Amino acid sequence: MAAAHVSRSMFKIGFLLFFVLFLDLALLSCARQQPASRQKLQVHKHLKRLNKKPVKSIESPDGDIIDCVHISHQPAFDHPFLKDHKIQMRPNYHPEGLYDETKMNTESKQREDNIHQLWHVNGMCPEDTIPIRRTKEEDVMRASSVKMHGRKKHKSIAVPRSVPKSADPDIDNESGHQHAIAYVEGDKYYGAKATMNVWEPKIQQSNEFSLSQIWILGGSFGQDLNSIEAGWQVSPDLYGDNNTRLFTYWTSDAYQATGCYNLLCSGFIQINSNIAMGASISPVSAFRNSQYDISILVWKDQKEGNWWMQFGNGYVLGYWPSFLFSYLADSASMIEWGGEVVNSEPDGHHTTTQMGSGRFPEEGFGKASYFRNIQVVDKENNLKSPKDLGTFTEQSNCYDVQTGSNSDWGHYFYYGGPGKNPNCP
Repeated sequence: MAAAHVSRSMFKIGFLLFFVLFLDLALLSCARQQPASRQKLQVHKHLKRLNKKPVKSIESPDGDIIDCVHISHQPAFDHPFLKDHKIQMRPNYHPEGLYDETKMNTESKQREDNIHQLWHVNGMCPEDTIPIRRTKEEDVMRASSVKMHGRKKHKSIAVPRSVPKSADPDIDNESGHQHAIAYVEGDKYYGAKATMNVWEPKIQQSNEFSLSQIWILGGSFGQDLNSIEAGWQVSPDLYGDNNTRLFTYWTSDAYQATGCYNLLCSGFIQINSNIAMGASISPVSAFRNSQYDISILVWKDQKEGNWWMQFGNGYVLGYWPSFLFSYLADSASMIEWGGEVVNSEPDGHHTTTQMGSGRFPEEGFGKASYFRNIQVVDKENNLKSPKDLGTFTEQSNCYDVQTGSNSDWGHYFYYGGPGKNPNCP
């Protein structure tokens, strides 16, 4: 009897231990699942906010879905300050300038007119809508967090040596961003223009990117930097492929909490139904072969205060409302043109991610990448040649820049490089 009693007691204790262990494992499993399900909920809320109900959807050959969204339903109007905003359908003034489209040589004009976005082959968006590249779940999951989706990392600006480093001693080195740029400073600027050839640089790792753009800058290089940016980029993390894409960016606090790429947050108001931010550009330039240009103009409408963007010969895309900015609400204090890459290699090693064509500037036309017909907009709304054009690069043996000028290209520069090479280990 005593033995049977002991056996039953042991059975009860064993069962109790098994139950406690099972409960612990269930709770642990639940705890693991909670962050995952919470993240999934955050992702879906983020996608619902970004992907507005379309009037029509177009599938691009590169796998993108372009949603034609009614102009008044675009993401910009999620901003509390834009709830009752009346859309400005055209700028009050275009800048008057040196390189009028009617004066462009025929070859340059044809090269630019031949460029289109891939999704156009399968249709166009109707009037009163704007094309928006649909954000997919995997696009958000590639970001380090939902909050960081569509945003640059803090401290990714090129700080020329003329800028006092006391403003922020390692702003240009901390995040592994490297540049090869031309720039002007020391005046009030109300816009900038340039024509750049388009390439498809090779990216070593998916968390790196390569871009070519114009920066419109205001404020100090500390915590309050204002920046408007536009150009072309290859960014596997952002888009999930290695295609060359048109992009814009803005920030009013040095990339900390404000701003984003394209239409991935409230800010830029698009009015154009033909061009999609973040969509693939085609064709691209080839080594010792055809060169394809895009022109970008960003300027301030001094009557309304908004900053406008034009792509190519006549596509006025839209504007950044002036209330988004502090310093740029008045004017810019610096303009930069050029290339930027991310180098994520540790311990002083260098990435093989290419900038521009991946060739050094001295190789020249048909081989190296370029910006030509560089201009700034002055207070009288005139496009002018830049005065005292400076250059800057962190490591000229990895990526370099060389300026020049002539009657056809005005002020220009070649820039870029291969990254890692025998002189850039």
